[in-house]
Amino acid sequence: MRSEDVKICVYHARQCDPKKCTTLKLRRHHLVRVVHRIQGLPRGAVILNPFSERAFSPADRERLERKGLAAIDCSWMHADEVFELSMKGASRCLPYLVAANPVNYGVPTKLSTVEALAAALYITGHQAKAERLLSIFKWGLHFIVLNREFLESYAKAKDSLEVVELQKSFIP
Repeated sequence: MRSEDVKICVYHARQCDPKKCTTLKLRRHHLVRVVHRIQGLPRGAVILNPFSERAFSPADRERLERKGLAAIDCSWMHADEVFELSMKGASRCLPYLVAANPVNYGVPTKLSTVEALAAALYITGHQAKAERLLSIFKWGLHFIVLNREFLESYAKAKDSLEVVELQKSFIP
């Protein structure tokens, strides 16, 4: 499957500043489909969820290619309530990565939606698509520079358990 064929959908909770929102910019560039109801996310997709008990890994590649990749765009202040909503997919938590976005630069795990999507794509072998998403932001490609060692390691892991073990060695 070509990277361009991976379907990406984002639930947008309308909780952020539209001028700084990475999801809305991705939509303007026709790189993601945006829904405003959680039920609008593709059934069976891999859903990036920072509260999930299972780590995202290369083992999620087949599902991601078949059913799609989904993210939730909401304020970090309301994240716990938004992620409690019922979602029909495979919930996965991204491993340890450091934000490159201007709002949370250098903060571990506080990724913007585009960073989360790009990380998932990169880890599952869709590096070109990850770079395409990030390239529309001045700071975007710096996310890969900042996290290259992590991303490359996670991309070589065989499953969620291996990603968790790798992550332990990266967390300061």
